[in-house]
Amino acid sequence: MTANPKPARTKDIRLQEDNTPRDPKSPRSTRSAAPTLAVPSGRGSRLARMGWMATGIAGGMMAEGVRQLAQGNRPKMSDLLLTPANARRVADQLAKLRGAAMKVGQLVSMESGDLLPPALAEILARLRSDARAMPKTQVKGVLDAQWGQGWEKRFKHFSYTPMAAASIGQVHRALARDGRDMAIKIQYPGVRESIDSDVDNVATLFRVSGLLPKELDIKPLLRDAKRQLHDEADYIREGDYLRRYGELLDDAPDYQLPQLHADLTTHSVLAMSVVGGVPVESLVDAPQEERDRVMTLLFALLLRELFEFRLVQTDPNFANYRYDAETGQLILLDFGATRPYKATMANEFRRLMKGAITGDRDMMDAAAMAIGYYDAATQDRHRQTILDMGELAIEPFTREGPYDFGASDVLPRLRSRGIELGLDRDFWQIPPADAMLLQRKFGGLYLLAIRLQARVDLHALALTGLATRKRGSTTPA
Repeated sequence: MTANPKPARTKDIRLQEDNTPRDPKSPRSTRSAAPTLAVPSGRGSRLARMGWMATGIAGGMMAEGVRQLAQGNRPKMSDLLLTPANARRVADQLAKLRGAAMKVGQLVSMESGDLLPPALAEILARLRSDARAMPKTQVKGVLDAQWGQGWEKRFKHFSYTPMAAASIGQVHRALARDGRDMAIKIQYPGVRESIDSDVDNVATLFRVSGLLPKELDIKPLLRDAKRQLHDEADYIREGDYLRRYGELLDDAPDYQLPQLHADLTTHSVLAMSVVGGVPVESLVDAPQEERDRVMTLLFALLLRELFEFRLVQTDPNFANYRYDAETGQLILLDFGATRPYKATMANEFRRLMKGAITGDRDMMDAAAMAIGYYDAATQDRHRQTILDMGELAIEPFTREGPYDFGASDVLPRLRSRGIELGLDRDFWQIPPADAMLLQRKFGGLYLLAIRLQARVDLHALALTGLATRKRGSTTPA
């Protein structure tokens, strides 16, 4: 629809529906607003949504069973559960719930995609980009609660149509009266309060519906998912990490971060300066040298995070990075998934990587056990498979000279070994969350490097990273 600014008590305020601050003298935007959907904020309404999902799955099973019997087939229970229609019901309802429920669906699709039926994996993958925006009434309700009545007086312009919407919150553009051009991240109502129940309810649904194997002990995963989601839902915490990263990277002018506006930041609202640039994945047509440099910056940063800062932004979403072609700076966004790493864990990953680079399988074995990929009771064939996967995952760092991701088949080979291990019902062990999140981060950078067909001298970066000392220390980190 066409933007329609509402009259305000202060003459030059424009609280509008399009997604950019508009000068009062400029013509109205003709951009259409994105479809909106109110977020169920009460526990009762969220539980009811789960109930509707379960009922829909049961009804879908019955209908599919009748259809199969009419055709003379004797379907298995799993065949009735894992139909495309049931998978679509799960994805659609989680997308409407947003918050922790949607986040769990995203994590399942990313962590277990290779082990799920293709139809389910494909539909659940939609959750990574299927968040819908809150309507204007909910946005205003959150800001009234966080900033108090009359907050509009502090702004010349405020766009009610978000620039971006995700599982936990959405981002709006605003221009304050003091001239600050800001990106305001607003958390969906009820998200923080519903995290524990949402995670438990989704896990129960996946268990009962057969979407996860019974042999898989997901209690540690659920416990850490709750912790991670509570962390991500605390915008004051995220603001602190944004500021901390700015300090850690004060010696690295190749990186740019938004500036935190603490006076407008609360547990449910994060106020930052607006940054420019283009989505990093849009650099597919940029010169080879530029693509190589961007990916070198990303991999170098990850190694510094792990071995020097011991603080890792673990979310591999491409949307967390932008690129400013004029300054040549890589722009870093979204620090909600930032996670501190203990010195012991960082050192074991150092040993794991060093063992792979030097071909020391015994060193890798000791590091993998210390990290928690397996224990002393694990069968040797499973240990060897995990070590094979470790060598394969670190392979790009073992090759001297630029590694050509455009010609790499490392991810398909890893996926094949992962499926092989996942189908072995004698081995269902989830590694610690620190390990899984780091795997996801490296995997996300691999995917981006493959998309950009970048060539990166990861071996040189690894040698530098492995020799890195924690800031302020005189001994290896």
